[in-house]
Amino acid sequence: MEWALPAIALVVLAYAAVSRRLARTPITAAMVFTAAGLLAGDSVSGLVDPNPSGETVKLLAEATLAVVLFSDAARIDLRALREELRVPARLLGIGLPLTIAAGFVTAMLMFGSLGWPEALLLAVILAPTDAALGQAVVTLPSLPSRIRQGLNVESGLNDGLCVPVFVVVLAIASTEAGIATKSHAARILVEEIGYGTLFGVAAGALGAAVILLAGTRGLVSRSWLQVVPAAAAALAYSSAAAVGGSGFIAAFIGGIVFGGVRRRIGGEVGYLMEEVGALLGATTFIVFGATLLEPALDDLGWAVAGYALLSLTVVRMAPVAIAMIGTGMRPPTVAFLGWFGPRGLASIVFAVLLIEAPGELPHEGTLLTTVFLTIGLSVLLHGLSAAPLARRYAAWVGSHPRLQPESGEVREVRWRTELPSG
Repeated sequence: MEWALPAIALVVLAYAAVSRRLARTPITAAMVFTAAGLLAGDSVSGLVDPNPSGETVKLLAEATLAVVLFSDAARIDLRALREELRVPARLLGIGLPLTIAAGFVTAMLMFGSLGWPEALLLAVILAPTDAALGQAVVTLPSLPSRIRQGLNVESGLNDGLCVPVFVVVLAIASTEAGIATKSHAARILVEEIGYGTLFGVAAGALGAAVILLAGTRGLVSRSWLQVVPAAAAALAYSSAAAVGGSGFIAAFIGGIVFGGVRRRIGGEVGYLMEEVGALLGATTFIVFGATLLEPALDDLGWAVAGYALLSLTVVRMAPVAIAMIGTGMRPPTVAFLGWFGPRGLASIVFAVLLIEAPGELPHEGTLLTTVFLTIGLSVLLHGLSAAPLARRYAAWVGSHPRLQPESGEVREVRWRTELPSG
């Protein structure tokens, strides 16, 4: 609709006008933008097109995740993160696979009609976390840096790790549903991963070469240095997608290559990427509320609501508790790490890709409704609880100064591209 873009721009401007004041309240940016989307949807004002399969929705969601994946991957520096790898390594290496397994089992139990590929697909879509939805948890200075950075690094990497898993599981689900033959699905799978990796490496290396060769010779102005990673991300995604590869795999691989090579000369060239990612993220949550969450609320059922609640609690928290065995961390720390696994941007994009995939899975409507409700609940519950629980946990750690596993200091590294805040 012709008023969709003006409505989105007005919401962003309105939030910007009071962003500093809202930063001191439990109201998060994601809550504001999602609520604004609900008001702009078909049931209220009708300002935003309610069709979730529209090209605009697809392009916006994919562009946002591509920018975030490239930006997060470009920050990977194992030497700088050596002291803080203990927490995120366990969350990613143990917690993430167990979360997918727990989500799969729960889906099979809650939805008797789902086939196992669909249940596994639901678990994968809801596995990535989005630290921006609980921003106070990763920005509050009084929180132990090891815990804060552990959640931040986990959020920055698990969406990229889940992309190839999503591609594989979607191919299996399509084959089982008779949408694609095994040979066709296998060919698509090889092309998506192979071309995604190839073009990601090429785009990341080219972007880094511009920084190393032209930048060190003073041939590039400071402002245009900020454009280079954005252009490299766009090149990685678009070139891979043009030949049938996964643009998201390309963006993540490209970011790893770009960051690894560019880091040799130091300096920060990611400011523009962060700002672009923040703006795209804000717009995505407005569109999510209007085109995805609002229709899903009409199809709400007990099984969907039950799975959404379990996904945010037991499915996430039990695997985290298992992952933290042997670290010496106390129950309040384990519970804090487990609760703050918000579902956000990556899950939205995976759902949009499911909508856009050729053919339709037998229970696709149930999968999408469950995903959208889970994200909506996460936006609300994690947003409201982030600041008060973070302060309470910080006070608890402060009263127990001998909690070395929790309170060890690590180097600060900003990972997750955040929504605009004060």
